[in-house]
Amino acid sequence: MVECRNTHSGLVAGHYDRLDRFYRQLWGEHLHHGLWADSTFSPEEAVRYLVHRVASDAQVEPGTQVCDVGCGYGAPARLWADAYGAEVTGFTVSETQHAYAEVQSVNGPVPSYRLQDFLANGLPDASVNAVVGIESLTHIHNPPRVFREAFRLLRPGGRLVLCVWMAAPDASPWAQEWLLDPICEEGHLWGLPTVTTLHRWATRAGFAIKRLDDVTALVRRTWTVVLRRFFHALLTDPSVLGTLLDASVPDRVFARTILRIWVAQHVGVLRYGWLVAEREGE
Repeated sequence: MVECRNTHSGLVAGHYDRLDRFYRQLWGEHLHHGLWADSTFSPEEAVRYLVHRVASDAQVEPGTQVCDVGCGYGAPARLWADAYGAEVTGFTVSETQHAYAEVQSVNGPVPSYRLQDFLANGLPDASVNAVVGIESLTHIHNPPRVFREAFRLLRPGGRLVLCVWMAAPDASPWAQEWLLDPICEEGHLWGLPTVTTLHRWATRAGFAIKRLDDVTALVRRTWTVVLRRFFHALLTDPSVLGTLLDASVPDRVFARTILRIWVAQHVGVLRYGWLVAEREGE
């Protein structure tokens, strides 16, 4: 496991607030990877497919009460509401993301977006059917507690589905120094677990593991898309270059992180895990 611990909710919130325009320009309102289960998918189709796969694994259907850990701009929550009739409560620590989510329209049940740390969520015990987190676990300062909190919130038979950035168990010292450690530092991650660590956290919290897969090969195209969009923005939008040259912008280094992530995934040291676990009936 790679540990950095250079994060807390305030740092994470500031990072996303300051880079709001940058993120939406490169990613759109879905701040996560695409899942290329079909090589002909467009980036938009791959992103939405990932969200649908999460819903399938979480057994989302009309009336399902879903807790979205790190909901970002609320795009997955709106998709689950529109497509499945789910009732979603999303948590984000970013004021900018929260404000954006609050004014978006939805055809299904209107999600509840909370500007709040998930670990201080205040929800009752056994109050939801599913807890999901798409690439948010590594931003939360106490990841083992996320599992315990999810177990507390779930009703018997409820599902936990997490998409998680992971470190390869055999990453070399060079890869850790030049790729994984800087990715954590620059992206305000507490660290990167291995697949073994994820399994241990889930089972110690009481979950039965249904599936724990490495789907890196199906998501890594995301960073080629992001790099292409970044260079296009650099050439066509003067404000992007201005941001990169402005020494007063502390998060401008994330432009360099994009290339690190692309390299780290393609050489196999940055992995992408897919966890499906269940709080079994009592």
